This record gives sequence, structure tokens and C-alpha cells, in this order.
Amino acid sequence: METWEVSVPDDRAEQRTCLICGDRATGLHYGIISCEGCKGFFKRSICNKRVYRCSRDKNCVMSRKQRNRCQYCRLLKCLQMGMNRKAIREDGMPGGRNKSIGPVQISEEEIERIMSGQEFEEEANHWSNHGDSDHSSPGNRVSESNQPSPGSTLSSSRSVELNGFMTFRDQYMGMSVPPHYQYIPHLFSYSGHSPLLPPQARSLDPQSYSLIHQLMSAEDLEPLGTPMLIEDGYAVTQAELFALLCRLADELLFRQIAWIKKLPFFCELSIKDYTCLLSSTWQELILLSSLTVYSKQIFGELADVTAKYSPSDEELHRFSDEGMEVIERLIYLYHKFHQLKVSNEEYACMKAINFLNQDIRGLSSASQLEQLNKRYWYICQDFTEYKYTHQPNRFPDLMMCLPEIRYIAGKMVNVPLEQLPLLFKVVLHSCKTSTVKE
Repeated sequence: METWEVSVPDDRAEQRTCLICGDRATGLHYGIISCEGCKGFFKRSICNKRVYRCSRDKNCVMSRKQRNRCQYCRLLKCLQMGMNRKAIREDGMPGGRNKSIGPVQISEEEIERIMSGQEFEEEANHWSNHGDSDHSSPGNRVSESNQPSPGSTLSSSRSVELNGFMTFRDQYMGMSVPPHYQYIPHLFSYSGHSPLLPPQARSLDPQSYSLIHQLMSAEDLEPLGTPMLIEDGYAVTQAELFALLCRLADELLFRQIAWIKKLPFFCELSIKDYTCLLSSTWQELILLSSLTVYSKQIFGELADVTAKYSPSDEELHRFSDEGMEVIERLIYLYHKFHQLKVSNEEYACMKAINFLNQDIRGLSSASQLEQLNKRYWYICQDFTEYKYTHQPNRFPDLMMCLPEIRYIAGKMVNVPLEQLPLLFKVVLHSCKTSTVKE
């Protein structure tokens, strides 16, 4: 028997409520009576090795309407009520594992190890020590490293100090390098007199050509396979749009994992480091690919689907200020990429540079990562200057997009899940409409 998710008969289901949020229960999931929402949340949290933060006192009210407001307290209650994480299948497919159909009682110490991510780190160390590449699929860990670090990216506080990213971008040339931007080499001194910018056309370095070719070979540039065609006249619900966004994210994440295993430097780093890197950058990689190589589908087919979704007055009224900031920055970033018309080669380099972030916590070979980062930084510079000789500011413009992507990805983590359909509708509608007018 492959699954232990026992459905409750309809007449009894009406009388049972989820032990986590009080919503209508649909069955026995991972050992306790719960709803579909909490079942799925628990599975995603454990499978993706999520580490959440509570902005209050770790005692948030759990109800059907408030359960998405604090993911930390929701997962904490799942564990306290006895949800059995070992009943989740290791392959992430539907169905449970034949372990125990009843609730499991674990100590406060063990709960704390799970909530803090310590248990996941121990698992990563185990994979690294045993060299088991089959267990190297990193999770979606949300940690402090998910926010842009002061040494490498545009953090929220720095953005406020510079009155926004656009002001920062427009003023970077000719400035001395502030301490918190030293990770971006040579960018502030980049000018027509810089030795990094040759005054005349020249050939592409053979090593650059070879490494770019290797990066391109690792990419999957085929159209996304997730169906996004909706018949005319069909009204898409919030739940349906959210489910579609989840399927798209799954496909994009799967492509990033496959990409890592094809990288030319794959054998140079440990499985533990790859786990840390992907856990902290997967949102950024998905965002970068959606704005570039998959933009025609995202801002075409997906935009058409979101157009068939009409948010309720309550959804509009409850939309957060944080969500509004993400919308504004995404629209700006879309127009920036649309203006630059980023080539596939540039995208491959930007992706590698963003991925190879030595400032992420928990890395065992930060210095090696820094060298790899610099390698692809200069390769991207070499290619851009070779191919776009009449755009001397193109390379710094491309690199300045990366801190913004990291900032947006960090902010999106804090947007309530139920607000994502509306967020995507607004962004895609605005970008598509403005592109048509051009």
C-alpha cells in the first residue's frame, strides 16, 4: 500500500475540522485530521526544507483566514499537533509512505531543530560526506541569506539611502566604490577611459568563447511545457491561477536543478555548497529566466490567463504595501530588460554570476566561489564589449540588474501567498499593455 492519506466520508467530513486552522477537514493527512491547504503546506515545507521567520511572538492565531499570514507559526502548529514528516514520500510525489498513520509526538528540542533548519543542515552535511549526488536536490530554504547581503547586493536600507534603485543606477558612474558595493568589481569606476573598456573593436577571447559555449550547453531554452491556454469566456479563479503559478514555478525550479548538474564547474564544488547556493538563489534564477529567455511565454500566454482572473473587492482591499513595492520594481525591471534585449549568452553569464554568490551563509568554499564568480564576470564583460561595441554602458547596466533581482526575490518571500495571483495579474497586464503601445 503506497499511501496513507485516508479520505473521510462526506457525511463525517462536514463534522470534522482541521486541527491546524479549523477549516473543513478532508481526511487523515500525515497522521492527523487536516484540510487540503495545511496538508499541502506541511508537505512543501518539509520537502523544500523551508526555514521561516515569525515577525511577532511565535504565537500567531491559526484560522482559515489567517493561516497564510505567518508560515512559521503554521508549520510550528503542524509539528505540535503531530503531523508526521516521515510519512512524506522522499520523491515528493502524491501519497504518503508506509510508516505510521497516527500522529507522532516529538520533543520541543526536535521541533526547534526543524524550525531553525538545523536538521536540514545536518542532512546536507550527510549528503556531502557520502558524496551521494542522487540526494543533492536542494530545498527552498528561506533564511537570512535570502535577503541581499550588504556586501553583495542592493539591500532595503541601501535602497532607501539612495532614494531608490533608479537613482542609484543613474548615479553610479564616476563614483568611488562604497564599502557595501565592493562585491561588484570596477563598476563605479567604469568609464570610457577605463582599461576595461577597449576604445576599439577587437576579437573575442578564445577562452571566453569556449566557456560561454559550455554555459549555453547547460541551458534548456525550449519553451515551457506547462499548459497556459484557456478557452475564451472562461473565468479563471484565484485558486486556479495560484495552482498554475505553482506548476510554472515547479517546472522552472526543475530546470534550474538540471542546469546545475550540467555546469562546466559542477565537479569543483561540494554537494553541500550547491545545496546552499540553490536554496538561497532559486527565486532569483526563476525571476531572471522569466524576464529574459521565457519572457515571451510569461508576458504572453500567462498574461492572457491572468487577464481572465477578476480579483474580489476583498482581495484588492487587503493587498499589502510590500506587494505594491514588488509590483513597481518588477515593472521597472521588465522595461529595463526589454530595453536591453538581453541575449541568451548574456543571460547564461548573468545567471552563473548571480548563482555563484560567495556571501551566502554556510558555504565551505567561499574563496573558490569568488574566483568562479570573477571568471564569469569577466567573460560576460568580454562578450558584451565584443558584440555591442557601440553600447559602452551595456555591461554595467546588465550587472546592475542583478542586485535588483535579488532584492525583489527577497521581498516576494514576504508577500502572502493568496496575494500572488493579483500581483502577477497587475504586473503582466501593465507590462504587456505598455509593450503593445511602443
